[in-house]
Amino acid sequence: MENLTRTPFRLTPPGADIRGDYWASASPTGDAALVVCHGFKGFKDWGFFPWLCEQLAERTGIPVVSFNFDGSGVRDSDFDDLRAFSRNTFSRELWDLEAILDGLAAGRLEDLDVAPVTRFGLLGHSRGGATCILKAGLRSQVRGLVTWASISSVTRYESFAEQWDAGETVIIPNARTKQDMPLERNVLDDMRANRERLDVLASAASLRIPVAVVHGTADESVPFSDAWRIADAVGDLARLVGVEGATHTFQAGHPFQGTTPELEEAIDASVELFTRALG
Repeated sequence: MENLTRTPFRLTPPGADIRGDYWASASPTGDAALVVCHGFKGFKDWGFFPWLCEQLAERTGIPVVSFNFDGSGVRDSDFDDLRAFSRNTFSRELWDLEAILDGLAAGRLEDLDVAPVTRFGLLGHSRGGATCILKAGLRSQVRGLVTWASISSVTRYESFAEQWDAGETVIIPNARTKQDMPLERNVLDDMRANRERLDVLASAASLRIPVAVVHGTADESVPFSDAWRIADAVGDLARLVGVEGATHTFQAGHPFQGTTPELEEAIDASVELFTRALG
């Protein structure tokens, strides 16, 4: 697509600071937008995300929004707000995503005027996939959903419950940045208080929209069985795309060194779904 632009924006709903990008042609048409959500220890500029957004916008003709969750830990540079990271929750991510969708529906992302949106497509990677499944079950304007390497349950974080209940802070090492990334017990409290609302598979079962469940068969972080569970919960409207031999990030890294066959297979499946659901 000629004249594709990437315009930064910043949303500051109460208690949050959300940085994002709006990818679109100079004169976008239609009433749809795609929203891309990163996962745990991810952010909008990690690795393949800019390439993914560019490809989605170019190949579907639909504007694309990518953003950092308030609790991503990333503001102006790589993990420069670990306090925000330490206190992130799934409910907080759902609120952040709601702020993005509300802004698009209103045609305004704070200081950035955009084409008003009445139909959404969501794409989430890893933990972001679960957030997108939960949001799709709550908002009828979501008409298409793609998950990449998504977790099928938020309860995986309960493995840290003993440490949190003992009053400890959980430390997650970041092998790439060499940082010790803290996690407070907020995420556990959120899961315990909102089990029904945060039930990923129940939300998946409630969906009546096309869904592509994209997952690498060699995913080292989220088992391929999670993809089976999600697709099975959605039922006949789901297409399970097993990318043979693909890792959790589809053989792509950070900084991005170029695309890979596995990544292109994931993008192709996403373009097909969104074109069919929103075209």
